[in-house]
Amino acid sequence: MIQIFINGQSILVLEEISVAAALAQAKSYSRLSVNGEQRTPFCGMGVCQECRVNIDGIRVLACQTLCQQGMKVEIR
Repeated sequence: MIQIFINGQSILVLEEISVAAALAQAKSYSRLSVNGEQRTPFCGMGVCQECRVNIDGIRVLACQTLCQQGMKVEIR
């Protein structure tokens, strides 16, 4: 298990799972739409771009990024 932070909240996740899977485990949504609706990953392969998050200050796709110890995920 490794520790990551989602919007400042610490959670433990299995090593080498995707950030999208960690968000699902934490029951967090990836982002809000322009209308303020909660969005979740849709395609799981990086095409739809619905899982965009900031990780350590860099905008990435959660479904294409593996969790690493101590990473800071910000959902906006």
